[in-house]
Amino acid sequence: MKLVRPLQVLVLAAVVLLVLIVMVTAVSALAGLTGALIVLGLTVILVVVLGLARRWVSGGTVLELDLDHGVLEEPMSGPLGRYTNRGAPVLRDVTDALDRAAGDDRVVGLVARVGNGQIGLGHAQELRDSIMRFRAAGKRAVAFAESFGEGGLATVDYYLATAFERIHLQPHGQVHMDGVVARAPFLRGLLDRAGVIPDLDHRSEYKAAKYTFTERGFTAPHEEATRAVLEDQFEQMVSGVAAARGLPPDRVRGLIDQAPLLGSEAIEAGLIDRLSYRDEAYHAALEAGRRLMFVDAYLRRAGRPHRRGARIALIHGTGSIHRGTSRFDPLSRGLSLGADDIAAAFRAAIDDSRVQAIVFRVDSRGGSAVASEVIRRETVRARAAGKPVVVSMGNVAGSGGYWISAAANRIVAQPGTVTGSIGVVAGKFATREAWHRVGVNWEELHLGQNATFGVPDDPYTDSERERLKATLDSIYEEFKSLVAEGRSLDSAAVEQLARGRIWTGAQALERGLVDALGGIHRALELARELAGIAPQGGLAVRVYPRKRGIRLPERRESSEPVRQLTATLFDLVDAVTASSHTPAIQAVMPSFWS
Repeated sequence: MKLVRPLQVLVLAAVVLLVLIVMVTAVSALAGLTGALIVLGLTVILVVVLGLARRWVSGGTVLELDLDHGVLEEPMSGPLGRYTNRGAPVLRDVTDALDRAAGDDRVVGLVARVGNGQIGLGHAQELRDSIMRFRAAGKRAVAFAESFGEGGLATVDYYLATAFERIHLQPHGQVHMDGVVARAPFLRGLLDRAGVIPDLDHRSEYKAAKYTFTERGFTAPHEEATRAVLEDQFEQMVSGVAAARGLPPDRVRGLIDQAPLLGSEAIEAGLIDRLSYRDEAYHAALEAGRRLMFVDAYLRRAGRPHRRGARIALIHGTGSIHRGTSRFDPLSRGLSLGADDIAAAFRAAIDDSRVQAIVFRVDSRGGSAVASEVIRRETVRARAAGKPVVVSMGNVAGSGGYWISAAANRIVAQPGTVTGSIGVVAGKFATREAWHRVGVNWEELHLGQNATFGVPDDPYTDSERERLKATLDSIYEEFKSLVAEGRSLDSAAVEQLARGRIWTGAQALERGLVDALGGIHRALELARELAGIAPQGGLAVRVYPRKRGIRLPERRESSEPVRQLTATLFDLVDAVTASSHTPAIQAVMPSFWS
């Protein structure tokens, strides 16, 4: 096998040299139009052949996936966002590549690097589903970790790794399957020291965003809701690990209580298949194949699934919801969700006669209630236009994230998705004393009884507080009303589900807040069904709106050393010589999960 590549280089170099000689000869011997046409024809042929080679996938390909930096919900916008999140693949790219490869005879397996504690539970469950579908097609799947966490929690990463056929751990690595943790910062003591008064109000007692600033620890409702979500997520991972590794659930719980586990202990417990270095793990993955290729490179070559057929629009809503346009947030290192952009995407899908249904992917903790209503209105318009809307929830879709989801025909969530948080919080921070402590004094002149409503100097006056309460009551009642309408629930039932309380996707399914468990794959099935598209009919999934911009250099095709200038030449010879190949035709919720 080691002689194949040098031989291919020599053969292709000879072919290219021969073409160049013919072109030069044509120019020399056939002056004028005839010579020019021959050169043009040869050039076109060479460009076409090289283009086809760039889309070629060799037989015996093993896909390579690096999850050590987590995954992105959607591609980052702008150079800063792309640079900050370099190395992290896009979730849909991974799932599309695996679904495409499941039916591709040229792809024989998958090897993935995992274990750095960077993946949310909803994303992990979506990846697990995709890997399971890949394996069900008879493909091998090997996971490799240098360590599952290095002094930190990596329960979700190990849970993800159990979707693979075999798990390799580097010697001296550990398995930090330590459990689950929810950490909440409480800043009241700091604000008191700084002389800042948090003048906040909420609807209702489970709306925990307020407590970050007004309390010094968990309130009873805050602790109750958080514990219930943690317990459900914990049991989901216990049952998933137990089923995948053939262990009793009680045994898995016991191992969690013993963690972190040394590599030898993890082997003995049946959590790991082999202690291996990277080269050994990748060699095991390549036993049935001959070439590594990153999943995104494979996707560029083979093309996505769902390319032809009835058109389904896919719209991404990621990050904190606000008015205006979406943008990269350098503080969170993620995207924000601008109502203008999402509404425009819906309008484009509504106006496109080819679109038969819309899948709205939501991964958001909430934000502006006004902006949320702008987006929700477009889902109502889409339904009125006869285009069903199916929401697919990511890691989290709570508060404003649920507001923009509630009017959809169907809502799909992962079992571990955090959703709900039907409530509202608002207020301001009175900073006059803080400014006094640093020698600054603010004075003001105002006309109008409530002119200082939004001025961050003093707490609300009595009349301002009355208007704040009226605003919160109005938004909360509207939120509950639109949930009742969208989910066909009576007001009493919604009140019990609301009050700012969070739920897992599994809990939300039991309570009627979502319709099904799964990811985008399941959402597309429901969109097909609602749009009346035949089960055997093809789908063409198109992202709305189309994103344009300057493309940065693409990632390498695998982690193996490659002479980049000759990579295309190798592929061209593969395409010519491999006869067995077949061408691939504020409503917000707090952030504290660990």
